[in-house]
Amino acid sequence: MTGIQSQGVDEIRGSTHRDVSSVIRKNLRTVAIVGVVAGALATGCSKKSVQPTDKPFTWNIQDTAVFVPRAIWGSSGTNVFVVGGGGGILHYNGTGWSAMTSGTSQDLPGVWGISGTNVFAVGTSGTIRHYDGNGWSAVTSGTSQWLLAIWGSSATDVFTVGTGGTIRRYDGTGWSAMTSGTSQHLSALWGSSGTDIFTVGEFGTILHYDGASWSAMTGGTSEWLVGIWGSSHTDVFAVGGHGTILHYDGTGWSAMTSGTSLHLGAIWGSSGTDVFAVGYAGTIVHYDGTGWSAMTSGTSSFLYGIWGSSTANVFAVGFSGTILHGSR
Repeated sequence: MTGIQSQGVDEIRGSTHRDVSSVIRKNLRTVAIVGVVAGALATGCSKKSVQPTDKPFTWNIQDTAVFVPRAIWGSSGTNVFVVGGGGGILHYNGTGWSAMTSGTSQDLPGVWGISGTNVFAVGTSGTIRHYDGNGWSAVTSGTSQWLLAIWGSSATDVFTVGTGGTIRRYDGTGWSAMTSGTSQHLSALWGSSGTDIFTVGEFGTILHYDGASWSAMTGGTSEWLVGIWGSSHTDVFAVGGHGTILHYDGTGWSAMTSGTSLHLGAIWGSSGTDVFAVGYAGTIVHYDGTGWSAMTSGTSSFLYGIWGSSTANVFAVGFSGTILHGSR
């Protein structure tokens, strides 16, 4: 990997706090899209009965990690994993956070699992670590490309994506290469099943896997897409540069009004009408099924990852070791 590529990929998961705008101007080809505006337009809605998602939502700083958290995933609200810079891993048991020994100093920008005792973390230089409930161990990935995200449909059907269009698949025994059809960096992935998987990346790249092969989709943007999540095959959201939010309805992708010209970096939801996107300067925006609106995070730190166990129990992580907890 060249120095320029390393710089761009490094910034994808927020390992620098240099001004994002100046980096983009210097290097559009490899700059990571990591940033978000400190506000979004509120959308009016008609009167309706009070639902759980209508209750006030409060964010609080829960803890501070000694490393830069890049991603978060959990099997439940009492079994949550945070991974990040220098091989850092934290575990939350419902009461407090504790450090775990990862056995690597490589940055870890992606984490996902089947259960609390079957978790994968991926990172730079092809790093893959696996947690079996007792400890983390090294897994041979078969690549030196930087792995940026991971997702699976089962314990024997796991996918990871990364730089240079890398896609690798785990069948329960080992990892093997897949043909992506692109050389663009791939930043995130999500699926509704093993035959319906989406991955996104630089220059607006969107790929879809149907169980047989990966094919390109038209998203209508050239922005770097760095986050994706969906509630179903016909309700998928992707976020990226300059406030880009795209929505897929099962037929095609269309742009949503985010109300910002800055960058969004990660997305998660409990349902299609309860979706959170996070990013630059502590920004958190929320989608209620009608429109996006700003939330008060209580931090100015860059937020790189978000995950929740329910609509009332959500975590966001980011720069300066920030760990936020949101609840209703």
